[in-house]
Amino acid sequence: MKLDFLNECSELINNRINEIFEQQSSPEILKKAMLYSITAGGKRLRPALTMQFYKALGGKYEDILDLACAVEMIHTYSLIHDDLPCMDDDDTRRGKPSCHIAFGEDIALLAGDALLTLAFETASSNKGDANRVLKSVNILSKAAGMCGMCAGQTLDLESEDKQITADNLKEIHKGKTVAMIKVCAQIACAMTDADEDTLKHYERYCDDIGLAFQIQDDILDVVGDYKKLGKPINSDSDN
Repeated sequence: MKLDFLNECSELINNRINEIFEQQSSPEILKKAMLYSITAGGKRLRPALTMQFYKALGGKYEDILDLACAVEMIHTYSLIHDDLPCMDDDDTRRGKPSCHIAFGEDIALLAGDALLTLAFETASSNKGDANRVLKSVNILSKAAGMCGMCAGQTLDLESEDKQITADNLKEIHKGKTVAMIKVCAQIACAMTDADEDTLKHYERYCDDIGLAFQIQDDILDVVGDYKKLGKPINSDSDN
């Protein structure tokens, strides 16, 4: 069941994403592939959390909307790349053919790259104090990069066909999933100059959400229903 705030935020996010793409001049096939993936029906959980944390700290949704959209663009790019044959090799996503199945591996790779770079163009255009926006872009870069999400994906790939400990698995989850949920709170705190104690509590909350989310996802990969999940089951064990 979706929470009311999730529905409200999703509508704002979807409208803003459409506006952003209308302003872009790009080869039609590239734009089509990007839109195919980012409008495929995601829950918009991460950008909605960004907006909700910001609201809890006294802000207004519209004042952090571009940063929230940037979080969703990075999340979507990661899904496009995750589905590629060189990664998880999944043919479906959200009940539809994966981007590389619909458009080919070359265009899918470029669509992911373009979404990642569009994310930072969008984030840096967010309204408000320039120093706060710059700090938020820096935080987002770290969460998505070599010490965050990309690090988690690397550890995941290196762990295939190996016995790993629960601590090893937690480190993978902290990079792959938690980093891009925790960044929602970190951006909201940066944009409101929240104190360190508030940031610490928000980060702990996101740690728990992210790990719970990934644990559930891993379980559903074994016992889930393809029709409900919209993606293949048993792909982790197959790999």
